[in-house]
Amino acid sequence: MLDSKSDATDSNPGLGSFLDDRRAIEGLPVRLVIALVVGVASLSVMMGMIGDIDGLASTEVDAQPQPEVTTPGSQTLDVAVVDPDGNRVSDATVIVRGGSARIDGLATAKSGPDGVASVDVSPRLGANQLDGTLSIDVKPPAGSDFVDERGNTEVLVVAE
Repeated sequence: MLDSKSDATDSNPGLGSFLDDRRAIEGLPVRLVIALVVGVASLSVMMGMIGDIDGLASTEVDAQPQPEVTTPGSQTLDVAVVDPDGNRVSDATVIVRGGSARIDGLATAKSGPDGVASVDVSPRLGANQLDGTLSIDVKPPAGSDFVDERGNTEVLVVAE
């Protein structure tokens, strides 16, 4: 065992200059930071490549109601369910809820082969209320890669 600094330098003459150099640790943090930056950059490139794999991606659907502006009373809304490319999506469930305009419960319908769901609604406005909205949600077909995470077009209900 080496008991002192002088014993260590006697057995290895190059070690003395290393032990006296207080700057030896200064380069270590810089190297660690560089390694961390390179590692994070590499990880972000790999995650970007994984995100491009179609099996892991999902496609947002949107609801396009017709008419977009309506009046209170019993009527049918035709809601087209479309993907980002404008292609219609069949077998999706369309759900209409009351927003600031009211309906009794929920109104639902399934989109047919043409991608359109016909939903029967009877919106009402409150006393002294000039307008209101109905919100639309879409439940994509089971087993598909479609999702409905963003807000859809609302139907505006205006007093006559």
